[in-house]
Amino acid sequence: MTDTILPLSQLPNGAAGTIKYLTAQGQVRRHLLDLGLVAGSRIESIRRSPAGDPTAFNIRGAIIALRNEDADQIFITIDKTMEGKNECHR
Repeated sequence: MTDTILPLSQLPNGAAGTIKYLTAQGQVRRHLLDLGLVAGSRIESIRRSPAGDPTAFNIRGAIIALRNEDADQIFITIDKTMEGKNECHR
């Protein structure tokens, strides 16, 4: 069975995944790479803003916020241990 690849913007709150590839080009791509968003890195969705955009992610021990338009250009697989996990409750 193959892992499903989806955009980072679809990663549920509290879930984690592994970055597979980026489709961003130019300066946006360079910025994402500079933030540590490289293939093979683990990333976790921490919190989505009340309006739904941006979302905070934990990547390599740092918390970063990404707009959905940028997260749509980062493709991941969801970690098996996190699949089906509900969103965090307050």
